[in-house]
Order: sequence, then C-alpha cells, then structure tokens
Amino acid sequence: MTHRYSAGQDVYYEPTFGNAAARGKYKVVRALPVENDNRLSYRIKSLAENFERIAEEHQLSNGE
Repeated sequence: MTHRYSAGQDVYYEPTFGNAAARGKYKVVRALPVENDNRLSYRIKSLAENFERIAEEHQLSNGE
C-alpha cells in the first residue's frame, strides 16, 4: 500500500457524516504509518485552525 498524498500537498477534506470538522482546503503535514487495519491516514492542517487533524485517505481529494 502506498500513500497517494505527500507532505506539503494541498488537499480537500470531506469529513464523514456526523463529524463536526470543517470541510475544505487543508495541507498534508505527514503520512501516518499503515496500522493493522490497512487504512492509509494522514495528519492534515487547515490555516483556519490552530491544530492538526487525522484524516483517512478516502476523505481526501486533490486540493484543486
């Protein structure tokens, strides 16, 4: 399994239903190691927030 996005890349984050996170443009901080569940995850950061979030790859798309 390989991560699709890399650190510094702009992405669009679409949170899952019921998640109060703001959808929109984020920057990938880093790719996280693949765990036992084989899900590809990332730490992402929005300029509008003072903290980072963890997002799974299926919640992200190209930030264009």
